[in-house]
Amino acid sequence: LLWRQTSRRPNGNPTFETTRNPALVMTGGDPYIRALMRMFSASEASDRQPYSVIYGGSHAKSLDRHPEQCIRIVSGPNINNCSTAAGRYQMINTTWAKMSKKYHPQPDCMLFFFECTYSFESEYQDAVVHAWLSDEQFWKMNIPQVLKDGDLEKVRQRLSSTWTSLGYGIETNTVTPKLAGMYQQLLREELAQPK
Repeated sequence: LLWRQTSRRPNGNPTFETTRNPALVMTGGDPYIRALMRMFSASEASDRQPYSVIYGGSHAKSLDRHPEQCIRIVSGPNINNCSTAAGRYQMINTTWAKMSKKYHPQPDCMLFFFECTYSFESEYQDAVVHAWLSDEQFWKMNIPQVLKDGDLEKVRQRLSSTWTSLGYGIETNTVTPKLAGMYQQLLREELAQPK
């Protein structure tokens, strides 16, 4: 497992080993969103190299663009379909294409053909997802504020149709029940970072 409960604090709350869940590559951003991103990447991409992981556990050789490899699903509700999920946030190729057009900070566009490519490098995965989660109009919810108000479950429920392992989706896993505790620890880490 990527996350392992290691002990209990004096107040009875568990602590989790987070050394296998690397910090985000991007700098800056809202600490509540950053903690959320780290939390759900723990259940979506449990790998020591989460930015290059492809559904099924192999790794992309290049992150110049989304790998777009369609890997057969071997269990669960979507068995025998295929998934193109890749990267720290396990975004399928069509979602990446749509969200990178809207949120990618440095698209590579050809001037005369109005055609752009969107790097899938680590910092851009982070930047796109951070901007997407910060978009109140898209989610019909001010996610940073809801998190500041302490309602992680409301956010998890809203995001679970996109990231299905969050507890309200169709593909929970062994990490799902630990997410709330993980989030609290990750938030403490993110809030402790120098501004």
